[in-house]
Amino acid sequence: MREIAGVDGVPDGWVVVRLAGRRVHWAVVPDAAAVVAATAGCAAVGIDIPLGLPSVTAYRPCDSLVAGLLGRARSSIFPVPPRAVLAAPSHAEACVVARELTGRAISIQTYNIGPKILDWDTVDPLPANLVEVHPELALRRLAPEVEFTSKKTARGAGQRIAALARWVDPAAALADLPPGARLDDCLDALAATWSATRWADGTAQEVGGELDERGRVMRVVV
Repeated sequence: MREIAGVDGVPDGWVVVRLAGRRVHWAVVPDAAAVVAATAGCAAVGIDIPLGLPSVTAYRPCDSLVAGLLGRARSSIFPVPPRAVLAAPSHAEACVVARELTGRAISIQTYNIGPKILDWDTVDPLPANLVEVHPELALRRLAPEVEFTSKKTARGAGQRIAALARWVDPAAALADLPPGARLDDCLDALAATWSATRWADGTAQEVGGELDERGRVMRVVV
């Protein structure tokens, strides 16, 4: 039976869920290399992190496209800046570089996720079974009629569990969550797995598709 995985960032690394039928396996691993090792046999792996980075003068078209699809939830996606911005040693210096290259500064939230983006930027070659996804977009495809509230609230968590229940058994999927991962991280990983499953089935929508300067595709799969 084929296995599909979903990955989301946690404070000390990455939470990985692998699904094969009703069999569920969770793990928290420290870095991108460990994710690659843990998911090597999977048919598809969905990860909530940018995998292709823009050129030195532009942002990624796929980020604007996903923001449009998210509508009022567009704040859950951020424009990914060029590699040189993320590599700056401080937020202040990153803003200087960003203004020089793109004409505007970056938020502290974007800068703080930079190490996780750069963690994946060192993986070369990128495994063919791995695709970039966006959990909030996946959830809105699963339950388009729901007005989702913040995933940090009890109501938001309940909405997301109910949406995922249209695809997976929450009692089985959430029965034994790993230490080091919060509930919202695990729900995002499950949503990532839904998108990865669609990609493996050949039914996913691919948003974007341009290549970055290294030849990596800049797209979001849902």
